[in-house]
Amino acid sequence: MNLFGSANFGLPRLKPLSSKRSHVVSVLDIGSTKVVCMIGRLTPRAESQILPGRTHNIEVIGIGHQKSRGVKNGVIADLDAVESVVRLAVDAAERMAGLTIDSLIVNVSAGRLQSDVYTATIDLGGQEVEANDLKKVLAAAGHQSLRTDRAILHSLPTGFSLDGERGIRDPLAMFGDVLGVDMHVLTAERPALKNLELCVNRAHLSVEGMVATPYASGLAALVDDEVELGCAAIDMGGGMTTISVFAEGRLVHADAVGLGGHHVTTDLARGLSTRIEDAERLKVVHGSALPNSADERDIISVPPIGEDDRDQPTHVPRALVSRIVRARIEETLELIRDRIQRSGFSPIVGKRIVLTGGASQLTGLPEAARRILARNVRIGRPLGVSGLPAAAKGPAFSTAVGLMIYPQVADLETHAAGSGMLSTLGGNSRFARMGQWLKESF
Repeated sequence: MNLFGSANFGLPRLKPLSSKRSHVVSVLDIGSTKVVCMIGRLTPRAESQILPGRTHNIEVIGIGHQKSRGVKNGVIADLDAVESVVRLAVDAAERMAGLTIDSLIVNVSAGRLQSDVYTATIDLGGQEVEANDLKKVLAAAGHQSLRTDRAILHSLPTGFSLDGERGIRDPLAMFGDVLGVDMHVLTAERPALKNLELCVNRAHLSVEGMVATPYASGLAALVDDEVELGCAAIDMGGGMTTISVFAEGRLVHADAVGLGGHHVTTDLARGLSTRIEDAERLKVVHGSALPNSADERDIISVPPIGEDDRDQPTHVPRALVSRIVRARIEETLELIRDRIQRSGFSPIVGKRIVLTGGASQLTGLPEAARRILARNVRIGRPLGVSGLPAAAKGPAFSTAVGLMIYPQVADLETHAAGSGMLSTLGGNSRFARMGQWLKESF
């Protein structure tokens, strides 16, 4: 029996990829708009200047996506509906790839994601830093983050310090008196993760690992210079907008806001009293986040809600559609701006923001974001993956592609370095003590 991966005790953890051999990786992006399953073949690659952090080439050999049902604002609202959509998406991907899968890496948007930084120090007594010291200081930081009500999704050391000198990337073999670490820990509420796992299990699949949506979409949409110098990725989905901040090659902060493209659609449906699907079409075809002088003159027809054939479509100026769209988009962007400001990471984000996710494709959105966030904005599409069909190359598929990339960076995390066993087992249970004993004895 696998003590540490079992679903009852904590989150499943990915095993690091071997850089010598090929792997087949399957991922599942459960969103409010669509559910995507991708199966990819990861083959080892030589180091190169392009995307230097990547150890493997990714080729997508199977993909299936379905309109989402049973997910509202990133939260699972109907288990049966989600289960059936997951089955359909996985089935389509398996047929295309010509193989069956039994486990998946899944994204997490729900559970009120929370980023915290924990700092820990240990005494070196003037000796050089050994691997064991690193383990100790990471475990010390990991222990501070243990909570019964929340599970740790990611724990990344963002920087070490020696004798108060900060910004040290790898202190191994250096000398000093006090070794410190800053640990970025991203947690989510346990029940939300349990429900997510339950959905996947009910489709007769197991969860191989869980990745926060903002982390995944940032991995897919940002280029290396952005990840190094500091940049925020904003993933605008149907029901949620997530924010991730990267610096010096690491995820340093993540957040999520319960607003997305679907809120724009429901605003339109209410404001123009039309059906949701008609509102969605109006948004895509006529909606814009920018005011335009021609909008007052252009008249568009809005299909009625009723089933009665005598109901005539109403005619409204396009400016009305844009006004409704703009109000919600501006509210969302202002919320994101305030969240970045409040996080204290605003200086690290600097002047660069990358927008991704399906709702980022709205006309005029980059310009509106430039104005409200007062930064350079570009639209980020998933990078460095071959075999994607044309329909899946857009920003709407960033999260799914990011889940594919994730196994290559999973070893940056310190669950394996000692804090993991305990963090997944909830501290001082009998199993945790046993894990501790196993670790110390062998």
